[in-house]
Amino acid sequence: MPLLQVLRPTLPILIGASVMLTLSMGLRQSLGIFLQPLTRDIGISVSDFTLALAVQNLAWGFLQPLAGALTVRHGFRPVMIVGSLLYIAGLALMATANGLVSVLIGGGLLIGTSMACTAAAIAMSVATRAVPETVRSTVLGIVSGAGSLGALLSAPLGQLLNQGFGWRIGLAGFVVLALVMIPAAWYAGRIDRIPLPEAAADDIGDATAAVAMKTAFGNASFVVMTCAYLVCGMQLVFLTTHLPSYLAICGLDPMLSAQTLGMIGGFNVLGSLFFGWAGQRWNKLALLGAIYILRSIALAWYFTLPATPASTLLFGAIMGFLWMGVGPLVAGAVAEMFGLRWQAMIQGLAFMSHQIGSFLGAYGGGVLYDALGSYTMAWRIGVALGLAGGVVQVAFALTRPPAPMLRTA
Repeated sequence: MPLLQVLRPTLPILIGASVMLTLSMGLRQSLGIFLQPLTRDIGISVSDFTLALAVQNLAWGFLQPLAGALTVRHGFRPVMIVGSLLYIAGLALMATANGLVSVLIGGGLLIGTSMACTAAAIAMSVATRAVPETVRSTVLGIVSGAGSLGALLSAPLGQLLNQGFGWRIGLAGFVVLALVMIPAAWYAGRIDRIPLPEAAADDIGDATAAVAMKTAFGNASFVVMTCAYLVCGMQLVFLTTHLPSYLAICGLDPMLSAQTLGMIGGFNVLGSLFFGWAGQRWNKLALLGAIYILRSIALAWYFTLPATPASTLLFGAIMGFLWMGVGPLVAGAVAEMFGLRWQAMIQGLAFMSHQIGSFLGAYGGGVLYDALGSYTMAWRIGVALGLAGGVVQVAFALTRPPAPMLRTA
């Protein structure tokens, strides 16, 4: 049966989830554009700004399991709509900030809480539940790919408004874009009307949240995936936070950072589609490890050479292809290991590790830059940990297949 025919009944849900995801991820990934002008204007340091993004990542990570558990109790729609409203409030507070506290609360706490309710774990759980298992990985790749388009719009728009009218107007433009998240979340919330498939009746769906958590952390494959996930967050958030600053230090055109983030967003689509397709056919956990290894090689190549517009755009294309491809692989692996009912919460547990890495990438990169005057040590640490995590993930995935899920019937 053609894929479109299979998806037609749930297209509004999938489109809503994709739009919500693309805006929540795209706007957040583009905040580094405002690092230099915002810090100069309101008199805070680079490490202060990156502290706000680090708080954002920690709030996102540690609240993600709670948001996932709330979807089981209250449904996806109210969680996603509240998250969308918090995103708008956070951007508005950043746009009117005159000191560190407003940046920490707006760009840190509010947007971080919103991401727990609107970003990959929730959107992927919605998509997973909306489609049959036979096309699940492919559809997750499509949703992840569509969710990658936000940076193509938000990064260039934010940079144009920033250069033409100042960073406050740039962030105000982001507020306008974020308003679209509300109707997108409403449509995605139709998933609450679709019952769980009968195939999930004998997995951990009947368990309590505590039993589901214990089951997840008792699965060795899940634990290794979760630990390796840390390097994913560290590498990606280091780039989204510090690449615009690095390019400015190199004396390159400020618009190049927006173009590079846009390039990342564009190739994100291709990578998400590819890894969604590949995850339907090969070992998802081994593919995750391969992504971490290839990213680390790309980071080492780029930062050891003099930065040029051509090398930067090529680097953006490579990293974009390897960026959100982890989304369909992690979501698919969690669904296979533990079923659908607690997927959002269990995926959130893994994501906590990712966000600890994000904290280290954002704040650690800023601290090392302030202390050493360059990003050399930061990228070297990212490469070393990425290679180590990727090798361990691949080796474990190929030698230890996932353990059978616990049955609670």
